[in-house]
Amino acid sequence: MTDTWTSTASTAGVPPVPDTLKIVVAGGFGAGKTTLVSALSEVESLHTEEIMTEPSVEVDDLAGVEDKTTTTVALDFGRITLDADTVVYLFGTPGQRRFAYMWEELAVGALGAVVLADTRRLADSFDAIDFFESRRVPFVVAVNCFDGQLTHRAEDVRVALDLHDEVPLSLCDARDRESVKGVVVELVSLVLRLELSGA
Repeated sequence: MTDTWTSTASTAGVPPVPDTLKIVVAGGFGAGKTTLVSALSEVESLHTEEIMTEPSVEVDDLAGVEDKTTTTVALDFGRITLDADTVVYLFGTPGQRRFAYMWEELAVGALGAVVLADTRRLADSFDAIDFFESRRVPFVVAVNCFDGQLTHRAEDVRVALDLHDEVPLSLCDARDRESVKGVVVELVSLVLRLELSGA
């Protein structure tokens, strides 16, 4: 795959062993995490999706996502090669509260996180935001604009989520690779700024 951020060049004909970075993609049920990982990954992404059964429908609130028929039960996994020296691994979390124990495992060693927000179910973002804030994991918030529709202004979403000023918030389409690539670049920029400032 040809990509503007991918280079396969090596020095002296010997490919270097790339550094590996880990990014967690979290957010509420049905926010588009699986779609985002699929859009970004340069290899066929791994998903642990299961068909939603009648018992799960009674447990999971489908308000706003009534057409959803599958759900992630463990994780989504994808890979991005930034350049000859750096590979990023993406780990998407399940969205339901009952799978929160998976977040602890997936957050270990993470460079940072993307919290994907769905304005139809904005309150579902609070658990992920609280999780990363309490563990001091750098994160950005990306508002998924379904069908290209922006239903709320970014400033209003920031206020509704009670985000600190230093937390970047952007708009994206989880289906569009270029759109979500910008979210990852924003996260890496945030991490670099925090490291330079010693925060």
